[in-house]
Amino acid sequence: MYSVTKTISFCYGHRLLNYDGKCKHLHGHNGRIEIKLSTKKLDKRGMVVDFGDVKTIVKGFVDRELDHKMILCDKDSIIPMLKERGEPYFLMKENPTAENIAKLIYEFARAKKLPVQSVLLWETDTSFAEYSG
Repeated sequence: MYSVTKTISFCYGHRLLNYDGKCKHLHGHNGRIEIKLSTKKLDKRGMVVDFGDVKTIVKGFVDRELDHKMILCDKDSIIPMLKERGEPYFLMKENPTAENIAKLIYEFARAKKLPVQSVLLWETDTSFAEYSG
């Protein structure tokens, strides 16, 4: 099995619903994604996938949809205020935990036919979540 990993950094804010700790309040992170792609056979160029393709596809999605935005559950009561003020946000059906954001990125990459094995989302320098399908 061959594998490659691409790291993507971005900034985001969120808060967790139904949570009884500090993260129930709006706050931000300097996040880092590690997307691992793997395959049994290399392509005709001798690659699992071109790093440039991963950058274009996955980083493009992150930059467009998640970077410098509030990532919120679609049930969050603050959404009308953000909308009224023209503030950027991204809505998820689930609570925007590190686990669920990692899954979101994994599923996006899969839908784009990338051979993604796992996605790690580093929320802080010492804490990450991983999703591997």
